[in-house]
Amino acid sequence: MKISKEKITDFTVINIDGRIDTNNYSDLEEELNRLFNSRETNLIINCSGLNYICSSGLRVFLVTQKKAISVNGKLSFCNLQPAIKEIFTISGFTSIFQIFDTLEQAMNINSNLSC
Repeated sequence: MKISKEKITDFTVINIDGRIDTNNYSDLEEELNRLFNSRETNLIINCSGLNYICSSGLRVFLVTQKKAISVNGKLSFCNLQPAIKEIFTISGFTSIFQIFDTLEQAMNINSNLSC
């Protein structure tokens, strides 16, 4: 798994490439915790390169969502590959998270919500 991040206006976009599995999910968790500790609370996770996620990775997203809510932040996802979108649907995550087809949609809708 490769994690990169970029600041775009009020959002921190986290790009995930590869697999989130039992060997590396803690790296993602540590990175997300670092962002919250540095007061980056409006996160968009770009999943365009994500091709696998284990249950531990899903748990990291749930914990991150709780942190975002507790500080009035936002956590959104975009560019889910079909297999990842199916996992989100089966696990009920589509009713928990804001999921967008594109990064632009995620940024536009989230910007409108903060007005």
